[in-house]
Amino acid sequence: MGRMEKSIEIKASPEKVWETLALDRLTEWNEGFQKNLKSVEYTSKVRTPRDKLRVGATANGISKKNGESAQFNFEITESLDNEKMTYRFSFGKMARVQVSNILKPIENGTKLTYIIDYEMSWGILGKTLFKLLSVGGDKEIERDLERFKNIAEK
Repeated sequence: MGRMEKSIEIKASPEKVWETLALDRLTEWNEGFQKNLKSVEYTSKVRTPRDKLRVGATANGISKKNGESAQFNFEITESLDNEKMTYRFSFGKMARVQVSNILKPIENGTKLTYIIDYEMSWGILGKTLFKLLSVGGDKEIERDLERFKNIAEK
């Protein structure tokens, strides 16, 4: 299992940052998903905005190539309002990924800690491929968090 972790300070309340974590907003700020997905659509019932961030909420990535459901299947596994949201996703049989977003109030807003735990098929080769092809490593995560910050601060 591999892990990547980065934090960023955002000049917005935890409530505002929380809203931006919704799965259907991933393609707004996550470069890896922007490259591969047209959108992320909920497969669970969403009656209120709060439903988007509750435990058990599920969504599928819609492929840019053919407009059909892609191999990205998301499920929220942990949710503490304005504090922590964890979701997992897989793409095919190649990788299983868990993403945790931890929010801490700070003097001028919110500190967001973004943690990716991933398990790849093919051992060390799979880990290397994941970093190169899917997540793009630390630099891509830093760019993603900067885009997230810009959106949350609007």
